[in-house]
Order: sequence, then C-alpha cells, then structure tokens
Amino acid sequence: MNRVLIGTLFFFAMLVSAQHAKTKAVIDSINQAKWKENSVNVDSLSNFSMVKIPRIKIDTIIIQQPVVIAALTEPIPVTPYQIMRSPSLRRWYVYGQNNVLFNQAAFSNWNAGGNNSVGINAKVNYSLIYKKGRHFLDNNFQLGYGLVSSQGQSSRKTDDYINIMSNYGYDLRKNYYLSAGIQFLSQFSPGYNYSTTPEPVYNDRISKFMAPGYLNIGLGISYNPKENFQVIFRPATGRFTFVLDPKLQVAGNYGLERNGQSVRTEFGALANIMYKLQIMKDFSFTNQLNLFSSYTSHPERVDISYTGVVNIKFNKFISTIISVDLLYDHDQIQKLQLKQTLGVGISYNLGLQAEDRPDGKKFIKPFGTGVRG
Repeated sequence: MNRVLIGTLFFFAMLVSAQHAKTKAVIDSINQAKWKENSVNVDSLSNFSMVKIPRIKIDTIIIQQPVVIAALTEPIPVTPYQIMRSPSLRRWYVYGQNNVLFNQAAFSNWNAGGNNSVGINAKVNYSLIYKKGRHFLDNNFQLGYGLVSSQGQSSRKTDDYINIMSNYGYDLRKNYYLSAGIQFLSQFSPGYNYSTTPEPVYNDRISKFMAPGYLNIGLGISYNPKENFQVIFRPATGRFTFVLDPKLQVAGNYGLERNGQSVRTEFGALANIMYKLQIMKDFSFTNQLNLFSSYTSHPERVDISYTGVVNIKFNKFISTIISVDLLYDHDQIQKLQLKQTLGVGISYNLGLQAEDRPDGKKFIKPFGTGVRG
C-alpha cells in the first residue's frame, strides 16, 4: 500500500515539473523574440537602416550695413587712421569739398577814397578712395582759381593751382604703413608780375600751365598714430620740374641749369608732416610741412614748403577760410615766398552720409592730402 502511495505522489510531481518546464519555455521564447526585435545587431552592418531627417528651409536675408566713420567736429578728411580701423567691407569711398569765397568793396562819395572791386575764389577738393584688407589707394584732386576785378584795372589772378595725387598704402601694423605715391602740380592760366607790369599782355607772362609743372614720385613709410597727425618719409623720391614754355626756359628760372632746358631731374628724400588742431567745435587749424633734400645737388639746401589753413564754420554752408603758403627753394629764388588768401563764402561737402545717426555727421576719407608747391 505504501508503495502505491509513493508511486502516485512521484507521478504527480513529475507531471507538475513537466508543466512548469513547458511554461518556462514559452516565456523564454517570448522574451527572446522581444529582445531580437528591439536590439541592434552589432555583428553585422547588413541590416542597417537610414532614417531621413526632414530639413526645414527658412528664408534668410543678410543686409550688410555700411559703417560710417564720422569726424568728432567737422567732416574734413585728414588721415587713414579711422578708415583702416573700420570693420566695414565697403571698398570704395568718395569725399568732396567745394568752396566759393567772395570779396567785394564799393565806394560812393567816400572822402577817404577807395576803389570798387569784386573778387571770387573757388576751391574744390575731391577724393576717390579704395580700401581692401590692409591695402588702400587714395586718389585726390585739389583745384583752385581766384580772380579780382577792380575799377580802372583789368582782372587779376589771386589764386591758381592744380594738385593731383595718388597714394598707395599697406598697413604694416602698429600705425605704420608702406607708402608709395605720385603727385602732379601746376596751374591753369598764365601768371604775371603786376607790380612791374600793371597792365600785362600775354608776352609778359612769368608762368603758365606746365611752366612750371612738378612731378614727384616716391617710396617710403608713413606713421599715423592719431586721426589728426601723420608723418610720411620717403627716402627714395624723384622730382621732375617741367618748363615747357620756350620763353621761360632761362637758366636760373625755376631751378633750370641752362638756357633751353625743359626738364630738371632731382633725386632725394621727402618728408611730409601733417597736424590738425581742433581749436573749437567749428574752428580748425590744419598745418602741413613739406621738406625735400636732393641727393644729387646740394643736399644741405632743403626745400621747405608750408601750408596753414584756418577753417571757421558758421553753419552748414557758410564758412571763412584763411590760408597761408610759405615756400623756400634755393634753386628758384633765395628769398622766402609768401601767399595769403582770406575769404568768406559758401562751403558744401559731398560724401557718404550717416543716415542712421541723428547728428548726420559725414564720412572721413582715408588719406591726408599733400602740400602744394
């Protein structure tokens, strides 16, 4: 009886164990299927799949706003200091300054006496500048002409000059620039000595266009630590003096060494110093000193040229300009030459406007002008 009972219990135990193993196998099969479905096959790249990520396009417009550099007080161009530090990608800059100055006097029954007269003096100063990276090129045109007409006398010239310059600069850092330039100087019409010939005719001329004319070509370096100060030194400079009027081709005239000579050539060193003093908001004093020493003929005889310009602005269009020119050239005349002009008139500046600024200040060009002879 005991054997039958033990056998029955063993049979039921085996049956329960078989059922448990079958259930476990089903559960393991389900788990394995789930694992294969969600796992990555690291043993093979044959079953990889690519997922496309959608790209959303958004219209974008980038507008490059020009950076306008404004003078602190008045928009007279001086040096490349501000332009070369500008982050603007603009390459071309244009600046123009126009001045028309008037002088007039009238008398009627005036016991002290006097002579009716009227005078006009026009000046233009235009610059076309190119800037790219550390390079800049400044093309400058300075023209001036003045006449005065007095009762009982013919019209007389009071001012006459042509000054055209092209200057190339390469930024060497720390306010130093490689400097190369060419300059042409002359005048428009014949000039006369009115103290010896009060009523001159053409044959009394002492100068005319290209008699004299000057051409300077030089290479050197410039130093520009501030907007209002600049020094240019060109130790390799060629100076050519042209006297293309046969009547004026006389030895000693404009430095000519012999009669009939039309061109005089010199090679030497040139130094130009510019300093602008802002006395008040609309009151400036610009100084330029030009020195030249010839290596080939008496280097101790330094040619000195100085120009001082006082500019007083009353408003946007009315201004007073006083200019003084001093020149000493031992080869021309062993005396100091002096020219002084004064006038009140209309002044108009042409250039890029700072439209986004409430003060409307104008644009400064990147290179200072030279000294006219």
